[in-house]
Amino acid sequence: MTDKVWFITGAGRGLGYLLARDALAAGDRVVATSRTVDGLAEGLGVAEDRLLVRPLDVTDAMAAAAARDAAVAAFGRIDILVNNAGRAQLGWFETIPDRDVRRQFEINLFGAMNVARAVLPVMRRQRSGLVIAISSVNGLVSNPGGSVYAASKFALEGWMEGLAAEIAPLGIRSLIVEPGMMRTNFLDPSTVRQGEIEIADYAEAVAGFRSFIAAANGTQQNDPEVLSALIVAEASTPDPAQRLLFGADAHDWAGAKSRQLAAEIAASRARA
Repeated sequence: MTDKVWFITGAGRGLGYLLARDALAAGDRVVATSRTVDGLAEGLGVAEDRLLVRPLDVTDAMAAAAARDAAVAAFGRIDILVNNAGRAQLGWFETIPDRDVRRQFEINLFGAMNVARAVLPVMRRQRSGLVIAISSVNGLVSNPGGSVYAASKFALEGWMEGLAAEIAPLGIRSLIVEPGMMRTNFLDPSTVRQGEIEIADYAEAVAGFRSFIAAANGTQQNDPEVLSALIVAEASTPDPAQRLLFGADAHDWAGAKSRQLAAEIAASRARA
């Protein structure tokens, strides 16, 4: 087998769309899923025997299973799962209603679990596969205004680390991707969510954070085109990395966090 079959969530735009495009350009076949698929097939512009477009809300486990069945019916196998669909719920914790906190986890964590639960039986039968989780450096580092978003990514990474050890003996590999700030629609008002509960104690900090987000939208330092190419290349290697940090900011923040943890562990050992 020379070509691979990709199953990508959140492929309607942003990094998911770029991954679908680049995988097709590499000669692979793609199942491109998104909540909204209008114009997606036309945009990717390849023959139907290499591309299957399916609407998918990742929070619907039955829909995930149906998309899996359609993928197998069309292409016979699934080699690479990319759990890319996600949501950015930002804001100070107390300003975010409980329903929005839960929605963040329903998409970023439980949605990824739904799709993995649907696809993993196919990979187990094949005794091969690669599960890619698009996380964030905020899966390692949390900051003011990002506590809820980071919590969902911390949880995603904790699940993926344990899952990786469970599926590795069956020939199924895993990769956690941790980008820094990328020039996608991630911070666009059509995508990002902000807390809506007004609390005077946080008002000044929240206003500054919102100004930062508005200014950063579209000016982020990292190029998603480069990351997409890296992921497609990594998926083609016989022994891909299990973790891929992307961007100088991601490396700086993760490095600082690792040094902080090392210092705290050493201090704790001395006290204990």
